[in-house]
Amino acid sequence: MPLSLLKYGFSDRFPAKFQFTPTKNLKKHYDVVIIGAGGHGAAIAFYLAKYHGITDIALLDRSYLGGGNTARNTAVIRSNYLTPEGVRFYRESVRLFHELSNELNYNVMLEERGQLTLACTDAAIRSFRWRAEMNQHLGVRSELVDRQMVRELVPSLRMAENGRYPVLGGLWHADGATARHDAVVWGYAREACARGVELHQLTEVQGIDIQNGVAKGVRTNRGDISCGCVVQAVAGMSSVVAEMAGIRLPIHSYPLQAMVTQPYKPMLDPLVSSPQLHVYVQQTSRGEFVIGGGSDPYPLYSTRSTLEMKETLSAAILELFPFLAQAKVLRQWAGITDMTPDYSPIMGLSPVENYYLDAGWGTWGFKATPICGKTMAQLVATGTVPDLIQPFELERFYRFEQVNEAGATAASH
Repeated sequence: MPLSLLKYGFSDRFPAKFQFTPTKNLKKHYDVVIIGAGGHGAAIAFYLAKYHGITDIALLDRSYLGGGNTARNTAVIRSNYLTPEGVRFYRESVRLFHELSNELNYNVMLEERGQLTLACTDAAIRSFRWRAEMNQHLGVRSELVDRQMVRELVPSLRMAENGRYPVLGGLWHADGATARHDAVVWGYAREACARGVELHQLTEVQGIDIQNGVAKGVRTNRGDISCGCVVQAVAGMSSVVAEMAGIRLPIHSYPLQAMVTQPYKPMLDPLVSSPQLHVYVQQTSRGEFVIGGGSDPYPLYSTRSTLEMKETLSAAILELFPFLAQAKVLRQWAGITDMTPDYSPIMGLSPVENYYLDAGWGTWGFKATPICGKTMAQLVATGTVPDLIQPFELERFYRFEQVNEAGATAASH
C-alpha cells in the first residue's frame, strides 16, 4: 500500500483534481456575491447552482473555507423546538441532512443517535410533556420518558435520588443526530465549485456599495466587485457586516465555548443535555467526550477560551458522569454566537434592495445548514420569500411578532 501511494503521488498520469476553485483574480462583476464561506454560504451557493442554474457566484471569506463557526461547533442536529414555525423549519433540515451524503456524493458522517434532555424539576416535566405533544403533532419524534427509561437509555448516567439535581425524567428526541461539520461545508463547497461557483478565500469584505437604497457591489481587500445581489452569511459577525450596508440588526454576539476529553471506549450513544446544569455532552465516533454549555455572559467578538468556563463545564458534567473526573481535557475552543431577542434567526429580505440576510442563528446555525441554503437560494433566484422562512424576516421585530425559541435551548444547543 505505501508503495502504491508513492507511485500515485509521483505519477503524472493521475494529476490531483482540484476540490475547490484554484486561486485566481476576482472578476469585476458577478450575478451573486455571498459573504461568508461557512456551511450556510456554501450551501446557498450549491443550491443556487444546482437547482436554479445560477453559477456566476463569488463565495467570499476573509479567512478560509469553513473556518468560522462551522469549525467551532459541536455538530448537533435536532428539531425538537417550541414554536410551530421553528419545528417545521428544523424538521425539514433534519430530513435534508439524512439525504445529504447522497446529494453531495460526499460522506457527511451522519449518525442518528437521539437526544435526551434531562428534567430535574416538576416544572421541567410539565414543560417537556407539552413540548413532546406539540412536536408529535408536527411530525417530530419526541416523547416524555420516566426515570427507568432514562436509566435504560444512558446506563452510565448518575441517577442517585439524593443528588444535587436528581433526574426525574427527560425529553427523548429520537431524531437527534450529529454530522461531521467539516464534511458538510467541504461537500457543499466542492459541488458548488464543480458547477462554476468561484470560492475566494482570504478575501475580506471591507464595505458595501449602496446606491439609492440598492446594493450594487462590495469592496474587498483584493479589489471592488459589482454584482446583481449580495447575500450575507457571516454568523457571529452579522452585526458588523450589516452595518456596512447601513442596516442595524437586533443582535448581540457572545462567545460560546466547548471542550473535548481524551478518548474512551464507546459507552454513550445518545446526546445528553441538562438545562438545569447548563451542560450537554456527546461521545464522538473516536471516543472523545464533547462537552459544552451556555454562552459567555457578556458580548464579545472573540474566540478565546477561558479557565472559568472549563471549570464550570467540568463541575456540571461531573454531576452527571462522575467517572469523567479522571479524564484529561485535550482541547477547548469557542465560536461567536449572534443572538437575537427571540433566539430565532433573521432570514430573507433587508431594508436594502438586493441585499439578503442570513443571520441571528445564535447556537443553532449548524443544524439549519441544508434548509437555510435551500430556502435562501430559492429567495435569491425567484425574489419570492419561501413560506418556511417568512416568519423569520427582520420585520417581525417591528411588528412585535417574535418567534420565541428562548426556552428551546438544551444548554445552548
